[in-house]
Amino acid sequence: MLKYVVSVPFLLPAAALAQNTSSTGDLLAKAENDRWSIGVAAAARQSPYAGEGTRVRPLPLVTFEGERIFWRGVSGGVHLFKGESFTLDAVLAGRFDGVDIKDLGRRELADNGVDRTLLEDRDDGLDAGLAASWSSRAGEFKLSAVADVTDTSGGYEIAADYAYALTWGRTTLVPGVGVRWMSGDVVKYYHGTLDEEVARGVARYQPGSAVVPQISVGFSRPLGDKWRLMGGVDYRFLPNEITDSPLSEPDTDGSAGLRIGITRSF
Repeated sequence: MLKYVVSVPFLLPAAALAQNTSSTGDLLAKAENDRWSIGVAAAARQSPYAGEGTRVRPLPLVTFEGERIFWRGVSGGVHLFKGESFTLDAVLAGRFDGVDIKDLGRRELADNGVDRTLLEDRDDGLDAGLAASWSSRAGEFKLSAVADVTDTSGGYEIAADYAYALTWGRTTLVPGVGVRWMSGDVVKYYHGTLDEEVARGVARYQPGSAVVPQISVGFSRPLGDKWRLMGGVDYRFLPNEITDSPLSEPDTDGSAGLRIGITRSF
């Protein structure tokens, strides 16, 4: 039987297994109430880049939840205000959108009119900003605004999402929907062509800002008293600003992701 999960403290390293600072991650976190946990996970995502295929990354899962300071997998922050239904956090989160150009397909890029040897790698970044969440029996709504603090892209992002937690036996399920607005600087860096690449002869592609809707389902299930299995799937609907890029796989209009991990609490 499916039912709503009553709120308890956010203590799961869910940020590594769900979109950073998302409601899905928060509601999965409410399935556990330990101060510390440690574990390992793997994340696989269908890459939008030409010839890259499926990208797989290992993820260490280390989490800590204090009265004010928290760390959850690949993001953390400080509770500026924490009430029964409203929370305002200052957050710091990794942006793992970087790509090693040698992982892209030489032939696939050539079909797009791009010589792979003329391209530069795109680096991961680090974002900082604010996240506000509202929780009730109807679920959780979260609004976040973050900006690149490493000057990797020099851009910023605003995200809104909603999720609703259910239980089915001992398993917690969290379906969610969300949307991300990325500034032009973010989209240009990761999906456009850089000035130095254009100077080498690559065609100029300078997209503007982009909106990326997403749907997801996360899950968490205890394995005994201290161990927990968690993960989720999601699908991102990619806009023309990304799919029209000469760096993108032709006829790609979305990106599916899968995450799975195991943790031990202390």
